[in-house]
This record gives sequence, C-alpha cells and structure tokens, in this order.
Amino acid sequence: MQRRFLKFLQTLLALAMVASLTVTPVSLAQDETPPPAEIVNDEGGPVSITGDVPYTNPYFTLGVAAPLVILEDQAGFVDRNERFLMPLESQTLGQITSDFFTSPFSYSIALPIEPQGTLRDVDQDEAEEPGVQIFAVAYWTNTFGDSFLEERDLYGGGWSTAYASTRVSEDADTEREIVGGKFLLYSPDDEQGFPSGFGDDGLLFTEDDPIVLLPQGYTIVDMDTDPFTFDRSRHPVIDLIEPEGTALVDLSGESYPDAFNEFIDILAKEYAFTDYKEIDWEAKREEFLPRFQEAADNQDSYAYLQALSEFAWSIPDGHVSGPFLSDDWSVATAGGLGIAIRELDDGRIIANFVLPGSDAEQAGIALGTEILAFNDTPIETLIDEAVVWAGYSTEHFTRLQKLRYATRFPVGTESVSVTFLDEDGEEVTADIAVSNERDSFGFSSLNAGRSVFDLPVEYRFLPESGYAYVKINSFSDNDLLSIQLWERLMRTLNDNGVDGLIIDMRQNGGGSGFLADQMAAYFFDEPHNLGSTGRYDESRDEFYFDPRAEDVYYLPAEELRFGGQVAVLVGPNCNSACEFFTYDMTIDNRAAVVGQYPTAGLGGSVKQIRLPENEQFQYTAGRAVDAEDEIHIEGKGVPPTVAVPVNEETLLTNADVILDTAVAWLDEQLAIEIVDGGEIAAGDEVEGELTPGVRVHYVLTVKEGEVLNITAASEEMDMFAAIYDTAGSQLLANDDLAEGDLNAGWVELAIPADLTLVLEVSSAADDETGTYTLTIEDVAGESGD
Repeated sequence: MQRRFLKFLQTLLALAMVASLTVTPVSLAQDETPPPAEIVNDEGGPVSITGDVPYTNPYFTLGVAAPLVILEDQAGFVDRNERFLMPLESQTLGQITSDFFTSPFSYSIALPIEPQGTLRDVDQDEAEEPGVQIFAVAYWTNTFGDSFLEERDLYGGGWSTAYASTRVSEDADTEREIVGGKFLLYSPDDEQGFPSGFGDDGLLFTEDDPIVLLPQGYTIVDMDTDPFTFDRSRHPVIDLIEPEGTALVDLSGESYPDAFNEFIDILAKEYAFTDYKEIDWEAKREEFLPRFQEAADNQDSYAYLQALSEFAWSIPDGHVSGPFLSDDWSVATAGGLGIAIRELDDGRIIANFVLPGSDAEQAGIALGTEILAFNDTPIETLIDEAVVWAGYSTEHFTRLQKLRYATRFPVGTESVSVTFLDEDGEEVTADIAVSNERDSFGFSSLNAGRSVFDLPVEYRFLPESGYAYVKINSFSDNDLLSIQLWERLMRTLNDNGVDGLIIDMRQNGGGSGFLADQMAAYFFDEPHNLGSTGRYDESRDEFYFDPRAEDVYYLPAEELRFGGQVAVLVGPNCNSACEFFTYDMTIDNRAAVVGQYPTAGLGGSVKQIRLPENEQFQYTAGRAVDAEDEIHIEGKGVPPTVAVPVNEETLLTNADVILDTAVAWLDEQLAIEIVDGGEIAAGDEVEGELTPGVRVHYVLTVKEGEVLNITAASEEMDMFAAIYDTAGSQLLANDDLAEGDLNAGWVELAIPADLTLVLEVSSAADDETGTYTLTIEDVAGESGD
C-alpha cells in the first residue's frame, strides 16, 4: 500500500519491524564485464501479472472507495528520495478481480509493450548508461484528483512500505530499506546491469552490489533468494505482502489468562500514553488477572467478557474499547424518570428535558427545575458515582456522560424519591415512578439526530445570514465521496462570493487523520508543519518520532482554496480525526472554534488485537504531538476560542445557540462600515483614508462615450475598487491594475450610456490602514474618440 499506510489511517495503525535478509554475494571489479543473469522459466518475459493481496488489519478497507493495484516506479527508492512522485505516465493500473472487501482479493495487470517508468543506472560502474526501469507491484487508494495518483494520494511521495511486492525493513539501522520481495524490471536492451544480491552492507543499489546483465524486456527479480532469482515467466504470479507490524496480532488461540498476560506485556510497551496518564500496567495485571483465571477455570466465557469490558473501562482513554455487553447495558439502563439533566456553569443541576405526561411533570418538575437529590443522596454524589459503560479521555466528556447515566435505573426499580426546588424556590420531595422510557436518554445523547442516511459531508446556504454551513459527519465513510463533496463546496463558495463559512464538527466520530488534515488544507496557502505521531519501535525499545514523517498540508489547487472567514463548531462528540481537523484550523488563527466544551481529547492513533472468543480490543498505539513536540489533544481536547455559556438561556431553548454564536462572530468579523465620500466626476482627484472594516463610496455620474482611467492608488495599502449600480449590484471589481501592482482600477473604461454609478474604494482584505488617492481621468479626447 502507500508508503505511509500509517498516515492513510493517521491515528489508526502502527508498523512493526520486518527482519532484514543477510546475503553475502561477491561483487565484481569496476572494469570487469558483468555476467548475464541466470534466467529461470525463460518464456520471453512477462506479459501480465496476477496475484493476491492478503490483509488482516481491520482498518485496511476503512473509507476506501477507489482501491488500486499498480506498477509503482521505484526511482524514489533508488535515489532514496522520500518526496519522489511517480510520473503519471509510469502508473500502469491493474484490475481488481475479486471482492476487495474479502481478504485476500485478487488482481491482474496487463503489461504495456514498453513501460514509461523512470530509467535508473544501477550497475555501479562509471559509464553513463540508460539503465533500467524498476517497478514494484503495489496497492494504493485513489482519493484526490483524476484516476491516477497525485501528491496527496502518494502522501508526499517516496515508495511503498506496506502491501507491495517488496519487503521493507523497520529496523532502526535500515529503516525503510527494501530487504526482500520482488521487482518487475524492464531493460531497453541487453547491456544494462542490475544487482544479483545485496552486497556486504545488506543494502540495495550501493557500491558493493554484485551485478549481472539483464536481457532486453521484462524480468521478475526475486530478492528473497541468495543470489537473486531472475524469472521471465510469461504470466508470473506475485502476491503482495502485509508486513508483520501491520497485520492483526492474534491471541485468540490462547487461554484467557495467558492472552491477558501477553496483552498486558504488549500494552506496557506499545500503549501511547502510559506515563502521561500514569497507568501502572502491573497493578492492572494484579487486579484483573484473577478474574480471567477464574473465568478460564469455570469455562465461563461471559465472565471473561465482563472482565475484559471492565478492564477497557479502567483505562481513561476514549480510543480504548473492548466488548460491549449490550444485554447488560440494556438491563442496567432500562428505567428512566422522564427527565434529562445538565450542569450549569454555576454548578447547579437542572432538568433540561421533561417527558410530557410523565410522573416527573405531574410532580412539578419543569424545564429549568433544579434537582437536588435522588433517594436522599445529593445529586452531585450520584453523578460522581454513575457508571458510564466506557472510558473517556477527558473530565468534561466523562462528566457529561455521568449526567446522562445518573438518571437511569436497572430493571426492577419501581420508583425514585426526587428532591428538587419548585417554582417558588421551595424544596420539594416526590416519589417518581421509574418507567421503561428512553426518550429522555435519547434526548441527552450526543448523537441525537444522526441518521444512517447522512452523507459524510453535507452543506447548505443560510439565506438569513448569507453564510454557508457544512457538517462533516465522518472521516471514515467514503474518502473519495468526501473529497468530491468538499471540492464541490469550495467551488460553490468561491463562484458565488460567499465570505463566511460555518463548519459543524459536533457529531464527528473521527476516522482518517490524514484525510482530516488534507481537508483542512483547503483553507491555507502554506504547507504548515502539523506535528507528528510517535510509536513504539521494537528495535529501539522506545517510542520513536520519525523526523521524515512530519504531518504537513499538501495544498490543493489554488482555485479550490477558500479565503473567507471560518467558524468551526465543536463539542465533546468531536473525536480523534475530527479534533485534528479542528486543531489544524487554529493554526495562524485561521478559524474561530465555537462551543460550550472542548473536543473529546482523543489524540492518538489506534491498533487492534484479537483476543479469545474472537474479541477485537482497540488501544491507542500512536502518540500525537504538535510541531513543538508537545501532546496537544490527548486528555485535553481542542478548547473553544469563542466560548458559549452553559446556562438556562442556552440550554432551555429550541434554538441552536452554538450556531447562532458562530453567525454573530462572522457578522462581527465581516462587519463593513460604508463611508459616504460624496460625488465625484471625470477630471477629479481626491484623497482619502481607510481603516480596517471601512469602505468609501463615491457617486460617479458618467456620460455615454466617455473613456475613463480610474485609479485608486496608495503607497501603504493593497487597494481594491468596485463599481455598483444604484440598486447595489456589483458591475465590476479590480484588485490589481496589473500583475504586481497593488493599485486598483481600470484603464480606458468605455462608458456605454449615461449612468449614475457607485464607486467603492477599500483595502483588498478590508484590514489595512492608510491613505489613498482616487483619480478619475477622461481619456476619450486623448485617444481620438
């Protein structure tokens, strides 16, 4: 797959070490003619290649809509150029010939008569020769642009390190070196050399490589033999390779206690935030191992699942998940009081939902009623002790969930004594029946209103404000569709002159961090350093942050970038990749972040392991940091820069107060003061002054046949000029008189009729201060008209 399969699932996977092959062929002296390669299965060379692509990684298909198997030009590896971009003409696309979503899937590639890859002279002599074209067969996914792979699809370039016909080392000393597998070679004649082994240094394409001459045409080289095997079968079969570190670790065949012990050993090394969260893995082993042993002794699979579930809850990380025992959950939360509660900024707990016709309503509880106690236990204590059936990364998210679960009661609970303040402020206690109602529970869900029919990106125009609104529901749905919708939005914004955009991230469960980063890139003109992700490196026995793997924007075409004002709506249900997008938008204060709470605080990438009973357990294996190498999201979330209070006014309303706050913020940012500059006519020259957010309007009366030079000039500002009719419709606009000229206006503007116009003068971004000179010159006589 991609050179950075980890980045495709940014926040999802981690590669582990692939053992290097050690061979010791003897190299030739520089002045000796290399021998011809020994050929097996000499059928004239390949005309097609088929094979299988096996995968066990549970995230392999996540978001994939356009999978590809291609011939991947290996000039980048030969040059050790991590930014090498495969030329489009070199990309021979194969066909996927079975169900992609069932592993292994099969592929077929029909080889061109003469490929168009990059020639590289790799025979290590001093003569300049054409060299050979070197290809790997590789899996990719196409998300951006046309049917071929571009820079963003290639994650910046380089060569594949996973799901390719080659084996790549993850050893600290030989990281990303190709150490085995197969290449497809093409030689333009029979005089080009190629290594027949790795040489003493164990590296390919270095001076100590032993060299053989290739026949003209295609040849397969197998680098898993010593010396290499050169094969010219007509229809070779090449299966792609899933690296050990990417493959799913499977402990399902172990006993419950043995699997748990091995898993604790793995977590002690690989879990990304052990020190940050002060997790004592040995203490957890001591706490939970007896339960797994007891479950094994009793052959009790349900007790095993309960222990594994509660072990997952014990880790304060929203990315960590084990089995969800839905029957237990349903029983424990079956009963409700017909109310939902929230905590205000001042600490009071109030009802923000009351089910019509419920016992709670009849007892006098209404919207805004302050709740004091259940069964004489203070409500704050009940909230603190509530079981939330999951682990969360942040205190604010945990608190909100505890508020939900504090009002739920198990099957068999008949009533609850509720103490509250009535409308007169008097303390009242009433017995309220517990019923099998879930309306209140559904109301308090942070996913309320979501539907399986939601598109990954949905947008609309807000006519009342003139802004656009877009909701990004997921970064794990359909990457190709997400980008197509996103780019359609960008074109629509720019084509229609929309100057404000609201991005709703409040119900986004995350997904591909790379996709999130690259969707944020549409708001920038510089490829900022976004940070990086470290993972446990077995060969180094530590967490390692590869300096070559920093996350950056790969900028889209300029016409697809949006330069207007942006507000991002957030809440605690903005998770993982959603948070990376939101954080990205804070760079250079590109957007306001509007909300009542920070995001969820899931700042890492995840990995899964298979445990007994075929349970998939997910944990955080990648530690994300910012450009200053500081943990910036995990356990914190991205906080609002425009905070919306949590009080009766904001909770007890049908209005979307967070959206309304974003609209008000955009109004403030885009507020323009129009100053009346008076009348102006041909032959006039006036001076004026601008400050941020100010535009000057002049009434310009013109006559048919006039030819005008109109210039708004300043030595201090980048000027902008526009002409409107008296109804306010824009007729003309100009930013630069000429390329590199910061003055604005028009040269030899022919007037078609007698008109009264409005001439507007401003700075280009409405954000500068300075003086200007406006000149209206009639040049009709000078031009002979």
